[in-house]
Order: sequence, then structure tokens, then C-alpha cells
Amino acid sequence: MSNELGLRESKKQETRQLISDRATRLFIEQGFERTTIAEIATAARVAKKTVTNYFPRKEDLALDHHEAFTQGLARAVAERDPGEEPLAALGRTFRTALLEHSPVVGFTGPAFARMVADSPTLTARLRELHDRREEALAEALTAAAPDLTPDATPGPAPAIGPRAAAALIAAADRLLFRRIQELTLAGRADEQIEAVLLPEADHLRALLAAALVDDPAAMGW
Repeated sequence: MSNELGLRESKKQETRQLISDRATRLFIEQGFERTTIAEIATAARVAKKTVTNYFPRKEDLALDHHEAFTQGLARAVAERDPGEEPLAALGRTFRTALLEHSPVVGFTGPAFARMVADSPTLTARLRELHDRREEALAEALTAAAPDLTPDATPGPAPAIGPRAAAALIAAADRLLFRRIQELTLAGRADEQIEAVLLPEADHLRALLAAALVDDPAAMGW
């Protein structure tokens, strides 16, 4: 029975990925607004209802990493190493994603980046996802707040509350995401973008440390 369920789930994932891949190709070729759900269904050789069952919102056919994106910052805080400060975990996680050229931090390739930039619908959806990413981070920082107090394990004391901290961190995160997209559209290769962003990200982390904790030197930045 478990094998049957595993095969069924695997088949669902394959179908979902197929629909997403066909949709992305059409969006790039025709533009997001001009592509219909019916065209996507035909390209994927599935029923129109199947497309909407997997992707209730058309935007999610293009931005199909939205769950990983909205939860990324929060997960970095929640799953940080024992004794690791949230800010340090966020910096480490971003650096890893940058070196991996992850789409979650903005590495999407020029054709995809142009498709998003040219679509008012996708641009608005991306702003919404950034807002959700910030909200999830605020919740994670609130949950981690006991670990940030001087009465808990030794470490730098927070200068501001979790929600204000989340707003500042998310603003820096949006800036870095936008920079990667801008450099992609300017024709820079991923390796060139990485070389530009590494010092910029380090500088932003230092600014955040100065703004968010009473003793940024204790963070090692």
C-alpha cells in the first residue's frame, strides 16, 4: 500500500512539474498576460481543470517556488544551529544561496527575469510574496525572542523588537533580490553577479548588525 501511495505522489509531482515547465515556456514566449490556462493545459496534455487543481492562481504557475520563498527567512531562523544568533543564521543562509545561484534569492536567468519584469501581474505578486516573507520572518523572530534577551544564553542584546527587525531585514533582502534581477537583466553571468553581490551583502549585514543589536561587534561582523 505504501509503495502505491508513493508512486501516486510521485506521479502527482511529475504532473505538477510538467505543467509548471510548459507554462513557464509559454509565458516566456508569449508573455504572462497573453498566455491562457487553456493553452497551458494543451501544452501539458492535461485537462484545464487539472491545471487549476494544481495551481489555483495563474501567477503560481510562474512563481512556483513561492512557498520556499515566503518561508525561507523564517526557516533560517527556526532551523539555526544551537547557540547561533538569528542574524548570523540569516547571513549564512543567504551566502549559501548566493553561492549556489539559487532562484529563491533571484537567480532566474535573463528570459525569466524579463518575463516577470514585463508583467504587472507578476510584479505585484512578487511584492505580495516579499510581504509574506517578511511576515513569516517576524513570526520566527518573535518565537526566537527569548533566545535574544540578556537573561538567556550570552549574546548581543536586541536594540529593537522582532517586527521592526523583520522589516529592516526584509528591506535588505528585497534590495539584494532586486540587485540580482537588475544585474541579470543587464546581461551579467551568474558568476559575475555573485562576485558583485558578495561584498554588497557583507556590507548590508554589517549595517543590519549595527541597527539591530546593541553590540554588533559581538556578532563577529
